[in-house]
Amino acid sequence: MAALQSRALAKAGFNVLQIDLLGCGDSSGDFADATWEAWQDDLVSGCSWLQAHNQGPLILWGLRAGCLLAVSVAARLPKEADFIFWQPAISGKQHWQQFMRLKMAGELAFGQPKGVTEQLRQQLAAGQNVEIAGYTLAPALVDGLLNAELRPPVGHSGRVAWLELSARQDATLAPVSRDRIDQWLEAGFSVNARVVHGPAFWQTTEIEDAPELIEATLGALGSWQ
Repeated sequence: MAALQSRALAKAGFNVLQIDLLGCGDSSGDFADATWEAWQDDLVSGCSWLQAHNQGPLILWGLRAGCLLAVSVAARLPKEADFIFWQPAISGKQHWQQFMRLKMAGELAFGQPKGVTEQLRQQLAAGQNVEIAGYTLAPALVDGLLNAELRPPVGHSGRVAWLELSARQDATLAPVSRDRIDQWLEAGFSVNARVVHGPAFWQTTEIEDAPELIEATLGALGSWQ
């Protein structure tokens, strides 16, 4: 899905850099080696390269927890950035709880659901990696995620395309999303927020298309020009 969007953006005349963070995709290292700080460093390096090859506005584009990462790194950049949020995670703690539900569901299948949360907490506190849904997560990555919040960077202003997906045609933004959007508006950001029809493509290993999401993204970017 991200590759389709990258091609659509490039066809529309945007310079796009899609990054494989440490331990992800074709990058070096294992996912177990990833930390929140290392991922921030990857983004800073990517933004520096992109700005060296393009003088246009800088736009950070993230999906779910990637939105948290984009916001956390924005303060480290020499140039203010605009944002594209796809199905943004409101907080790292909320996102972590979703991972925890996956872990508990897996343990339930083996008849061992009790004490999962406490066991993981003890492992992380002891500096040990934990395994959830086939991913090995290091304490430094979990700590960074737990401290992440989708809040506007202090002292910054700009534009945000906030796009959520739903299989329902009449879906609206959740109250928690509206509350957080209000914080961005109060900080001086212009926010284009809406729910578009499409599948939760991040939940499946199959290739899923969300043409309305791509159309909404291009529409938001077009309104910024």
